[in-house]
Amino acid sequence: MQRTVVVISAGLGVPSSTRMLADQMGAEVVSQLQALGVTVALDVIDLRNYATDIANNMVSGYAGPALADVVKRVEAADAMIAVTPTFSASYSGLFKSFFDVLDPKFLDGMPVFFGATGGSSRHSLVLDMAIRPLFSYLRAHTMPTAIYASPEDWGGSGSDTLENRISQGSGELAAILAIGATAGASPEAVLPADHKEKRAQRERNEMTSLPFEQLLAQTQRR
Repeated sequence: MQRTVVVISAGLGVPSSTRMLADQMGAEVVSQLQALGVTVALDVIDLRNYATDIANNMVSGYAGPALADVVKRVEAADAMIAVTPTFSASYSGLFKSFFDVLDPKFLDGMPVFFGATGGSSRHSLVLDMAIRPLFSYLRAHTMPTAIYASPEDWGGSGSDTLENRISQGSGELAAILAIGATAGASPEAVLPADHKEKRAQRERNEMTSLPFEQLLAQTQRR
């Protein structure tokens, strides 16, 4: 079974340290999954290429063909890697706007490995003060390890290098995606809380009407 990981990069420049971090995270996830015998496909999405489409969708409520295709690719993915530059101690407007145009149900239960870049290590709290709450609101399954990269992290040495942190977080995501994907796995072995099935079950529950007696009892309690 093949796993698909969508990589969201909100970098604005070319080249971009944000895209560089996203590429390193994606490459390490692929490496660790392959070591576990899992076939994986990366689908990289540079949000800068869709900035106008995202803005138009925000004001019109209509997703043009290019953005609609991106949304479908996100919905079809088994997991996500998401990286944003840091602006004013938070994620970028482009990053947030993209997730604003997505149906919140798309990320319900989806494993997400996220990171951020910035000009100083003082902004590293953006991971747990801004980005993690966003994905928690969207009911995504975030990895315990998130990655922050400032200029001094690139090419650093020691026990807490950028490469070591990426390896740790990638291992967490790979461990989840490897469940049920290796050769010879039983049909019952699936991703824990598989986000696609979870979303489908939620939609089924929303469409199920309550018995009249139960509705009446709820009304009387109010």
